Amino acid sequence: MTSEGTVPTIAPQHQVPASTPPPDGRPELLALRALKLGDLLVAVPALKGLRRAFPEYRILYAAQEWLRPVVGLIDAIDDLLPTHGLDDPLPIQRGRIDIAVNLHGNGAESRGRLEEIDANRRMGHCSPGWEGPAWRDGALERERWASLVSWHGAPADPLDCRIRVPSGGSPAPDAVVVHVGAAYGSRLWPVERFAEVARSLAASGHRILFTGSEKERPRALAVADAAGLAEDTVAAGTLPLDEFAGLISGAALVISADTGAAHLASAYARPSVVLFGPAPPSEWGPPPGPHTVLTDPSVRVGETFSPTPDPALLAVTVDQVLAAAADHGVE
Repeated sequence: MTSEGTVPTIAPQHQVPASTPPPDGRPELLALRALKLGDLLVAVPALKGLRRAFPEYRILYAAQEWLRPVVGLIDAIDDLLPTHGLDDPLPIQRGRIDIAVNLHGNGAESRGRLEEIDANRRMGHCSPGWEGPAWRDGALERERWASLVSWHGAPADPLDCRIRVPSGGSPAPDAVVVHVGAAYGSRLWPVERFAEVARSLAASGHRILFTGSEKERPRALAVADAAGLAEDTVAAGTLPLDEFAGLISGAALVISADTGAAHLASAYARPSVVLFGPAPPSEWGPPPGPHTVLTDPSVRVGETFSPTPDPALLAVTVDQVLAAAADHGVE
């Protein structure tokens, strides 16, 4: 998730879009991490460290607009700077930002985008023109970013990953949330296996809700159908992001691949069974707590963008998932 392309050319002063938050008189810190939900959640400890170290600063988080509802649940962030990847210059005036923090990666592309805005101070890993700790391949993401800001004088605890529960709490308290989607085919556990798990837990009296994005709704419907469960068990594509977070915050159990749903379970310390495929748990796994990781590293291929499930994921059986659920009191 931190691979980047070539160095961007330094762009001339560009038109700042209306979506850019105007200054409010405070000095400003910009943290760049223009990635997905899970990437945001593993950066929470680092963001909290920055908040404590710079209480008088306005902290802007540069990421995609759709993340705004969850960004609002992280007390360390004051506002979102809508940023869709690194293809275009950051949508903010050159020289406006006092401190630029690279939480995106350590490639030339993210560094270049931050260099373009001409901040007074830069925080990142050691690179040409940047002071900081050396990049460590294979580091646990929560620890990577907490260590980075700590090196720069903003002490952060990698276990400080909790976020606020949305107002209204859970729309379905104590449901078993079965999150059937994932960003890439390499993380898609088979429909039939999700269905077997759901059918077994439903037969024991548990309320099942299938979640996923709008694009993943057909897959969720297929799982529900194979499990013999009604269409009203399928919440995929119907929940705004903050309601989805609320659902996870009150779940009896979350069953998911290595996705944002699993990271939300970590953020709310809800019991979870996380199925890992191409990504190793040593880099993206949950913190200590009521979380069970299932995978088989001996057969991992590790091709994140593969259209087919990683063998490490396919090695996880229905019985293993049900046993892990029982360990969390859901059987």
